[in-house]
Amino acid sequence: MHEPLASRSRRPCLEAQMIQTRATLMLLVFALLASAQAYATSLREIARFRGQGESILHGIGLVGGLNGTGDSGKDLVVARPLAQMLQGLGNPLPDFEELKNSQSVALVMITCVIPETGAEVDDTFDVRISVINSASSLEGGELWVAPLTAAVPGGELYAFAQGPITIEDTSVPTVGRVRGGARMVRAIQTTPPISGTVDLIIHKHFAGWSSASQIASQINQQYLLTTRKLGESVATVVNERLIRVTVPEQERANAAAFLGDVMSTEINMSMLGLPATVVVNERTGAIVVTGDVKISPAVITHRGLTITTTVPPPVPTPETPLVERRQWAAIDTSSGTAGSSSLEDLIKAFEQLDVPPKDQIEILQMLHRAGKLHARLVME
Repeated sequence: MHEPLASRSRRPCLEAQMIQTRATLMLLVFALLASAQAYATSLREIARFRGQGESILHGIGLVGGLNGTGDSGKDLVVARPLAQMLQGLGNPLPDFEELKNSQSVALVMITCVIPETGAEVDDTFDVRISVINSASSLEGGELWVAPLTAAVPGGELYAFAQGPITIEDTSVPTVGRVRGGARMVRAIQTTPPISGTVDLIIHKHFAGWSSASQIASQINQQYLLTTRKLGESVATVVNERLIRVTVPEQERANAAAFLGDVMSTEINMSMLGLPATVVVNERTGAIVVTGDVKISPAVITHRGLTITTTVPPPVPTPETPLVERRQWAAIDTSSGTAGSSSLEDLIKAFEQLDVPPKDQIEILQMLHRAGKLHARLVME
C-alpha cells in the first residue's frame, strides 16, 4: 500500500522544523556559554551540599621547651597532666615539687578545623594552639603528642597532634599554630546521603531570593543542555539559601557523577543580583568592598579624627593663616547620585587623615547601624 502524498509532503516540513529547532538550540548553547564565561564561577565556590560543613576537633595538650614563659609548676592543674604524661613515658614524678621552678611547660587548648570536603586517614591539617593558664608566651615551644576528639561530649578520637609552634601574631604570643600538626587516624566523611533529593546550601555571602532563583535556573539550563530533556527541572528553590536538587531516575545508579556535574555548573555572577558588601576582618583591620557602596549624608566625629581647615584672615598672608581644628568630618555628597557618596571616597579620606584601622571599622559599624551605609556589612 502506497503512502499518501500528503503524508509524504509533510515529512520534509517536519524534518526542516526539527533541523531549525536544533540550530536554534545550538545558538542558545553558544550564547549561554559565551555569557557565562564572561563572569562565571563554579557552583562549588558559592554553595555546598547539606552535611558538608566544617568539622571541629579539639583537645588539651602540653607545650614543652619554653624559656621560662610557661605555667608555674605550683599549679596542680598543669602539673597533674604533665606528671601523667611523664609516667606514661616511663619517667614518673613522685612529687610535684620538682616542677615548681621549671616554667618550661604550658597547658594548652588545641583546635583543628576539618574542611567541608572531609578527611581521610593520614591526612594532615594545621592546628591552633592557645594558652589555658598563666603562660606568657609559646615562642620556641613544641606541642607534645596530644589526642584530638570530636567537639561533643564523649567525642571519638580522630587525630593526634604534635610539632613545633609558629607564632603568627607577635603581639599575641599566647596563641600559635602547628603547620600540618594534626594527623588523622579516623576518616571524616561529609558526602551527603544520596536518595531522591539532595539539598544545596548557598554560602551566606551569596544568599538571597534573586541569587537562589538564578542559581537554580542555571543548574536547570545546564541539565537541559546535557540531556536535551525539554521541560524537565532538577533544581527547585526552597528559600533564599536552600535549593533542592532532584536526582533523576536515570542518574541514580551513578548519583555521585550527577552531583559532581551539578557542582561543576558555571554560574554567571553578574546575574545573581547580589547587594554591595563590605567585609571587615576585625583582627587584621582589612576592609574589602564589593560593588559600588554608597553612603547617605552624615557627619562623623570620632576620637583621633581631626579635620584641619585653614581660613585666611581678611587680609590673607602666608605668614599669618588662621587655623581651626575640629573633631568632626563631613561626608561630601555633592558629586554623588541622589544625595549619596561613595565609600571609596571615605576610605581615601581615612588614609589621608591616617585614621587607625580599628577606628575605621568602628565608624563603618556606626554608619551601618544608622542606616547610612547602603551595603551588607560582614564582620569576620
